[in-house]
Amino acid sequence: MSCTTILAGRKATNDGSTLIARTDDGSFDVKKLVVVPPKKQPRVYHSVIAHAEIPLPDDPMPYTACPNVVPGEGLWAATGINAANVGMTATETITSNPRVLAADPLVRYRKAEKRGGKDTPGGIGEEDIVVLVLPYIHTAREGVLRLASLLEQYGTYESNGIAFNDENEVWWLETIGGHHWIARRVPDEVCVINPNQFGMDSFDLDDAFGAQEAHLCSADLREFIADNHLDLNRGSFDPRSVFGSRTDMDHIYNTPRAWFMGRYLAPQSFRWDGPDADFTPESDHIPWAVIPDRKVTVEDFQYLLGAHYQGTPYDPYINRDTGMRGMYRSIGINRTGVTSICQIRPDAPDCAKGLEWVCFGSTTFSAFLPVYPNVPELPAYLSKVGAEPSTENFYWSSRLIGALADPHFSACAQLIDRYRSAVAVRGRELVIECDRALREAGDPGRMREANDKLCAMAREETDAALGKILLEASRQMKNGYNRADN
Repeated sequence: MSCTTILAGRKATNDGSTLIARTDDGSFDVKKLVVVPPKKQPRVYHSVIAHAEIPLPDDPMPYTACPNVVPGEGLWAATGINAANVGMTATETITSNPRVLAADPLVRYRKAEKRGGKDTPGGIGEEDIVVLVLPYIHTAREGVLRLASLLEQYGTYESNGIAFNDENEVWWLETIGGHHWIARRVPDEVCVINPNQFGMDSFDLDDAFGAQEAHLCSADLREFIADNHLDLNRGSFDPRSVFGSRTDMDHIYNTPRAWFMGRYLAPQSFRWDGPDADFTPESDHIPWAVIPDRKVTVEDFQYLLGAHYQGTPYDPYINRDTGMRGMYRSIGINRTGVTSICQIRPDAPDCAKGLEWVCFGSTTFSAFLPVYPNVPELPAYLSKVGAEPSTENFYWSSRLIGALADPHFSACAQLIDRYRSAVAVRGRELVIECDRALREAGDPGRMREANDKLCAMAREETDAALGKILLEASRQMKNGYNRADN
């Protein structure tokens, strides 16, 4: 599944929060946001794609998830925050190369060749990972270690990157072939930009095989690299050159997104445009992590996750034909199911440190709504979503807004900006109000009340925006004709 991930350490953000965010770019998957209580968490997990059976611990915590609404290829829980205020997003589909995949093949489900024979289960993948890990971890580092043990035991059928965050740390894990893995603690002062490629471009193997302060990996990774002649480096160890890809498709589909995000986050630290640019949209060496020129906010993440190369010749919505319009894959695309920003806030009351910003549909047109995850259940506007379109929920209303506004971008752009801004401002006001009440009264029930208010506000703003955009799209219909009657 193609997605875009952005991460930020606590010293890179304006309020000391850690942030992990990802667009879940499926195939117009119908999504909802729910709380999974312990009684609903399975004790034996059955994967649909891999046909694997995995026993689970008996002590799950409540957690949020964004599962698929339409039955098919499993849950695809996507992202969430658990009761210990640990966030997780899984997964960013990444690239690899034939040398790695031949040395440690992906673990794919295979049907029995003969009648009466046994099928061979596959490994774990994006369908499964959140459900298998998030309910059982109390820190971001624990998330890495639990997932790593599952990868080593069951393997995986795809190449993926997974992010975890808690109040203090952000960790990023990337799979290597079927059973190997590598993980790094994101430095506190940086933002990570990771668009569908193997991302890490530096790694301290000595730390990984020593103190393990900020680097973890498979126990046999050094032997795996040496035995299979994988190291392409001249000098310091660059995992991206060893385990990743460098293809023409990357230059159209992946690297331009990293270029746009880096260009936005660090415009003064590097040259991103012109003949003397340090990096172009097709550069293979765009940094995985950058120190932003100023501290970043949730709104910066929202802007980037909905980006379409605005301000460049590559913008698909630009009015003039530049010869380069739409030539690169945008970050905000039509088929996104859900996007979330998991924010863990150090200065919030303990029960409310986690805040999940959720956006449905194309991020170019949709609004991000903050939600308190540590509650018994979420309002129907987020959690009661059906397979058929309806303005009774946030998911389908967001999809409708995007589909109506896209063909008439110039006419609707200002309406979209006003809508997104209104939800952001009013959403923050309600969060400030709830946080203040929690500090004064300490009643966790306030979070449930706040979620009700947040969803009521989102519905009011979304319905109003939908009406205005529908009117504008109706005016732009090609069968319009005006005649002055006497």
